[in-house]
Amino acid sequence: MLDYKVVELSLVTDDQIENAVNTWVRQGWTFDGVQFAMRESSKRPAMAFIFFTRELPDVPDGAPNDSGS
Repeated sequence: MLDYKVVELSLVTDDQIENAVNTWVRQGWTFDGVQFAMRESSKRPAMAFIFFTRELPDVPDGAPNDSGS
């Protein structure tokens, strides 16, 4: 089963993106992609959303899990 993480950056610079990616990859997450939110009045992105995934161990049927079910 995959676990997902989304990191939101309101200051979009190469240093901020690099720092966020390196921070989460070091914690075992796999970089999955990035999306930019643009302003009409600027060519620079207003925000960035960085997506990560990681594999979770399979939970046997009937065992409690973190999803609340």
